[in-house]
Amino acid sequence: MNGIFDIQQLQQFDNLEFIAREVVEGFITGLHKSPFHGFSVEFAEHRLYNSGESTRHIDWKLYARTERLYVKRYEEETNLRSHIVIDNSSSMLFPQTDNITQTKLAFSVYCAASLIYLLRKQRDAVGLTLFSDDIEISTQAKLAAVHAKLLYAELNRLLNSDQSEQRKSTNAPKVLHYLAENLHKRSLIIIFSDMLDNGDPEDIFSALQHLRHNKHEVILFHVTDHKREKEFDYNNIPHKFIDLETGNEVKFNPNDVREFYTESMRNYFNSIKLKCGQYHIDLVEADTNDEFRKVLLPFLIKRSKYF
Repeated sequence: MNGIFDIQQLQQFDNLEFIAREVVEGFITGLHKSPFHGFSVEFAEHRLYNSGESTRHIDWKLYARTERLYVKRYEEETNLRSHIVIDNSSSMLFPQTDNITQTKLAFSVYCAASLIYLLRKQRDAVGLTLFSDDIEISTQAKLAAVHAKLLYAELNRLLNSDQSEQRKSTNAPKVLHYLAENLHKRSLIIIFSDMLDNGDPEDIFSALQHLRHNKHEVILFHVTDHKREKEFDYNNIPHKFIDLETGNEVKFNPNDVREFYTESMRNYFNSIKLKCGQYHIDLVEADTNDEFRKVLLPFLIKRSKYF
């Protein structure tokens, strides 16, 4: 089932935490039926036994069923500090339609909400940063339930705020350099962005390299509408295209520029892939028309390597 359709069915509840729970629980159920079922083992209650530690808390009943050693986990345990970073610039409001779930920003918010729920099931602390040309909000990474409610409230506010008349540019390099220096070392940083910055692309790559240099693990979810932004799939009739960050307008027939546009975008996106590969950053092409499980699964694979 398509991720957008799932959200449309759940949107009537107007409760991000509930939506996140439904998305994640459905995803976990699906893992049980897939080759990746190993990722779904008792998220909240157990962790693998580490050789040399006390055997006092080993769950022997679980060992009898699985023939693997698991230790009972307690509420206060935190394995990982994760930080979710969302690009809130105006370009993330594309495409501007009546269906809010189809924008890049909304897609990112629903994915982030699902990851928060998943992180907390694994007893991982999570923080949140929203940015455009500067940091708009940034929290510490915490595990407490009251902190999670704060994060959901911020995401819900973002989802329901009317930003259509605002013109907010992007300064991702500035924000990422700041996070590289100020977040707890050995954090897992999860970035949702369309990577459309009007500055020099090398500045973004330098900031991503800074994150890795400071020992952070990074997953970059490159959020795009593949059909419109990569394939430039528009009917060949006169269109008016508006830069959502500057308000600049231009009119033309799509066929007149399609070949040049698609080649330019392909070259830029390939340069992002190349740099991420060089810096050992996990890059996920997150298509807003695709399923949410394609966002959740790369996260679980990355986390399994992290420990």
